[in-house]
Amino acid sequence: MQCPALSESSAPRDKVLRTTDGVAAPPASQLRSRDVTRTRAILSATKGAVDGSWAASEGVRRSMQANRRCDTGPECALRSELHARGRRFRKDYRIDLDNLRVQVDVAFPRIRVAVFVDGCFWHRCPIHASDPKQNAEFWERKLRKNVERDRLVDTELAAAGWTVVRCWEHEAAEEAAGRVEVAVDRAVAREWLSCV
Repeated sequence: MQCPALSESSAPRDKVLRTTDGVAAPPASQLRSRDVTRTRAILSATKGAVDGSWAASEGVRRSMQANRRCDTGPECALRSELHARGRRFRKDYRIDLDNLRVQVDVAFPRIRVAVFVDGCFWHRCPIHASDPKQNAEFWERKLRKNVERDRLVDTELAAAGWTVVRCWEHEAAEEAAGRVEVAVDRAVAREWLSCV
């Protein structure tokens, strides 16, 4: 496998690459083939990733990089179910509040309903939450901050007049879509009554 940090397509010609322990690698444009092999060996022998990643291993790093911010399986299943039920919405919708910017997984902007599809690991599902054993302090702090941010987002959106629906990734799409439909129907009724 070619080291992405040393490929000419991914690194500027004059950029100096450093490993986690500060070992400098010459720019890719100045490397000969035997130098590339030697430099790769040096970089792979150092702990962590080339760019000083926090990951416990290269495998963990690759796994974390593969996590998607949007269009996850549970999110797509929920959207598909909502669409099949005749609901039209915006996906990955940005809401700019006074002191906060929020990316909503599924939004009904006209009636102000925001739907989040939360991952069990990242958002500490009460049923499936697990504590990583490697780098435990980092993960405890990171996951706690995720939950705190979720509560802040819920509070700020509610203060701005939005209805927030949070679904877990382990929920069946039909069940989650049913909860979303209830919130949407209530919001539509509330809007209709305010116009009368």
